[in-house]
Amino acid sequence: MDKSKQPFRKSKLSFSRRLPPIGSGDRIDYRNMSLISRFISEQGKILSRRVNRLTLKQQRLITIAIKQARILSLLPFLNNEKQFERAESIPRTTGPRTRNK
Repeated sequence: MDKSKQPFRKSKLSFSRRLPPIGSGDRIDYRNMSLISRFISEQGKILSRRVNRLTLKQQRLITIAIKQARILSLLPFLNNEKQFERAESIPRTTGPRTRNK
């Protein structure tokens, strides 16, 4: 049988499961800053479930804990510590433009 006429087959590669980022002994609480800070981006946003590799229940608890910590001023709402690099600007001419012929 020709390769082009063979039916589509899924590859039988084994997928290795990653360990969950939250251990069984870790307690999801607004006071546990070392745990909460792993699930916040550099801008201060809550990372999605797909990025965190959390279950739905864990993601809900993390979200609630982050929001409680923000309200109690343990975490900032925004992280504006990012310093922007300024590109060197080209000096402009202030006089009227003349066309060279």
